[in-house]
Amino acid sequence: MKAFRFTLLFVMTAVLCGCQAFVNYKFLPREGVRPAEYAVSVDRDISIITSDGVELLASVYRPKVDGRTPTILVRIPVSKTWKNDMAMEAVASFWAGRGYTVVIQGTRGRYRSGGEFYPLRSERQDGIETLQWLARQPWFDGRLGMWGGSAFGYTQWVLADQPGVLALNIQIASTDFGTMFHPGGAFSLESALFWAVRSRGKEDEDPSFQALEKGFNGFPLIEADDRAVGDIPFFNDWATAQPGSAYWTSIDGTDRAANARAPVLLMAGWSDPFLPTQLRDFMSLQHSSIGRVAQDSRLIIGPWTHADPIIFPDGLAPESYRAASLAPSIPWFDHHLLGQPLAATLNAPVRLYVMGENVWRDEPAWPLARARHTAFYLQGDGKANGLQGDGKLLPDLPVKALKDSYRYDPAHPVPSRGGAMLGPRAGMVKQNDVEIRSDVLVYSTPPLVEEVEVTGPISAILFVQTSASNTDFTVKLVDVHPDGAAYNISDGILRRSYAANSDPSEITVELWPTSMLFKRGHQIRVEISSSNFPRYDRNPNTGRDILNEVSPVVANQTLHHSPVMPSRIILPVIPRK
Repeated sequence: MKAFRFTLLFVMTAVLCGCQAFVNYKFLPREGVRPAEYAVSVDRDISIITSDGVELLASVYRPKVDGRTPTILVRIPVSKTWKNDMAMEAVASFWAGRGYTVVIQGTRGRYRSGGEFYPLRSERQDGIETLQWLARQPWFDGRLGMWGGSAFGYTQWVLADQPGVLALNIQIASTDFGTMFHPGGAFSLESALFWAVRSRGKEDEDPSFQALEKGFNGFPLIEADDRAVGDIPFFNDWATAQPGSAYWTSIDGTDRAANARAPVLLMAGWSDPFLPTQLRDFMSLQHSSIGRVAQDSRLIIGPWTHADPIIFPDGLAPESYRAASLAPSIPWFDHHLLGQPLAATLNAPVRLYVMGENVWRDEPAWPLARARHTAFYLQGDGKANGLQGDGKLLPDLPVKALKDSYRYDPAHPVPSRGGAMLGPRAGMVKQNDVEIRSDVLVYSTPPLVEEVEVTGPISAILFVQTSASNTDFTVKLVDVHPDGAAYNISDGILRRSYAANSDPSEITVELWPTSMLFKRGHQIRVEISSSNFPRYDRNPNTGRDILNEVSPVVANQTLHHSPVMPSRIILPVIPRK
């Protein structure tokens, strides 16, 4: 029996070691990182009792060196699983082996910590009290950095104005969750329901798409969570509260980026839902009144969705997001916490990945000053419906006064194909099945005779009419390959009210920023419709309360293009050498 137990223990140990080795290989960068120098010791289940009596637990990883060391704090809002344990073990040992004490703390109601979990709600006060605890530790030398993405990133933003924090490394998160959930006035339904269903219980659980589809497909909107898995209070709050409301101010604070007291290394993804608000944060940092914040903050924008690589049409998947998110952390913290020279890879204020060309490039600022904001006009003979229509996208003003029309039926919305969402359906996806619909207006350039690089913010200026008192207009930028395959690059939406029987209204739809090289022989395409579902919720067109509406109506939509109503998309074109 003893021999059997020994054998079983040996096998289990070998399996765990093998799993840890695999996690290290999957998560940790292997190039351009200085080697580990120190053995690491671990103290687990270190207790911090908050002012309201909740126990927060942490593990402390320390390099085996004499004296005090700088510290990296990571506050994790995920549940405790063997996979998360191994990931945290790998990350913490990665830093501790290079001379940093690492504190991995579960946030309230997550990992090993007590209390009730409600996303984002308690992180500022709990974080401040954690900083106060850190200041009392005999191993802490007063130099502190923080790291993490998404909700991990949020735990940094809430402490960005606190003294003692010297460097932040925030990924795929912004100071404005309210706008992330309500871009253009619509509701990010797939992102919100995916996150809510995943995090609703005591432990995170990846949702089934069968359950999610039940939630998406029905009215009213406010009961999407009930249809999927049951009532989720924070989903209801996310759907109900508008940006700028007291609810979102309590979570997002006021001008956190402008009030940051430490330099921030921001990492963003072209297909991440936080991208537009994260870029606004970076511009706030660049204009900070604190010199080292303005001068030393950095921005990296990569070919990523929310923590995963974008899969390109040719099957290319760039490097793992997990490894990429860790690679700059050592040179970043070495510079700001140890006073070492900044690594060459972080010298430029902005480093971005140009899709299509598939190269990294350094830039002095965002947005790019050399971008030429170029209008491409929507034109045709009034029958741009679907791929077989006559819609054209041209650099010249239209000479005829024409219009295109379609019916938007909320009961049969245009289905989402990729985009900047939370969950595995994000990214770059073929659009051809969407483009055959009559409620999608399609406008394409001729095949390009030379390559066109589009890098920066994108907007569409449209002249529209509608039979609805409140409705949506959606815009999508698409890359069309020579074989006709079409792939989404960027999209946007605008929800607003319209006066009955009114003249055409000029509207501006803000699309996701991007960096894309449209190759010679490709076409640039724009799709106009009134739904992109469930990336965004459906507008029922009634003008009544959208959250509780159960009787949607059809809207008759019209897009004008003429010399006096020149509907167009504005692309930031970068001159090519």
